[in-house]
Amino acid sequence: MPKEEKNLTLEGVDLINFSGFNEKNIDLIRERFKSKITVRGENVHIKGDGEELAQIETIIKELILLQKRQSKITEGDVNLIIELVTGSQDSALEKRVGAKRSEIDDIILAGKNDFVKPKTLGQLELFRKSQTNEIVFAIGPAGTGKTYLAVAIALAALKAKKVNRILLSRPAVEAGESLGFLPGDLSEKVNPYLKPLFDALEDMVPIEKLKTYFERNIIEIIPLAYMRGRTLNNAFLILDEAQNATALQMKMFLTRLGVNSKAIITGDITQIDLPARQTSGLVQIQNILMNVDGVAFVYLGKKDVVRHRLVKDIINAYEVFTAKADGDSEKNHSGGNNKNENGKELSQ
Repeated sequence: MPKEEKNLTLEGVDLINFSGFNEKNIDLIRERFKSKITVRGENVHIKGDGEELAQIETIIKELILLQKRQSKITEGDVNLIIELVTGSQDSALEKRVGAKRSEIDDIILAGKNDFVKPKTLGQLELFRKSQTNEIVFAIGPAGTGKTYLAVAIALAALKAKKVNRILLSRPAVEAGESLGFLPGDLSEKVNPYLKPLFDALEDMVPIEKLKTYFERNIIEIIPLAYMRGRTLNNAFLILDEAQNATALQMKMFLTRLGVNSKAIITGDITQIDLPARQTSGLVQIQNILMNVDGVAFVYLGKKDVVRHRLVKDIINAYEVFTAKADGDSEKNHSGGNNKNENGKELSQ
């Protein structure tokens, strides 16, 4: 089969970051294909068979878009884009998600010059399960993209006219769900608690269009306490910071779901701010709904952290610290009766 050639231009990107140290990012692509890839400044020359050339071109264009969106790309980003294009993910992932990823089908939300799609395998699982289940629980530490992806999935459903409205909610734990003493109207009272949801929306929807959505109640953001008594049909519901919802509040939220509605519930069970006497609804619900059809649980971890690299290190350091503290506690309980308050051994 005769070889074909293709020239691409890396316009408007950080060439050093794009190629990687000693062209490591380009080498990751080279390792997956037989085609010859040569980089000279802003020019990429590819020589190989037609099918491979098309895949490599798609990978490079996707990486250009990704770098423009987040200012840099990593080796993990390169591997993920390769997997998206070639469908070469491992059997463990296929078993978890239930289907192969093909081409660029996993773009969640596309704008004129931007797009949102899973960056990690855990995020992919969240996206895929949200397409096949009515209720999805996304549980994991800070920085794993739970809220951001949930908002993108809801906006995509709205854009595709699968739902007519979006409702986003959070428990206002710090104010004890009693916001009357704060100055201003309802919106001004709850804004500090709902700011992360506003941030995600503002990142994905032009500000003028977002204002229209709010004015027409197509998108509504309210504290969890204000959802009681409502039935929401043809809606996409998101409950953020769900670890701070009590067991009764969690039941209340889930039973708001009406005809043709879906929900994503996100939270971090290691960051519960409820009083000690109250049970977290997110912790309890795992035992209640784990085997219910139409309900899925996705557990994100350190590998799914997409914020600053230090976030992953911080989470790891806390895990080590907690494990050590738990070990010391068990040690003290087992030998506590044999020491005085200064830690010296007591005679038997």
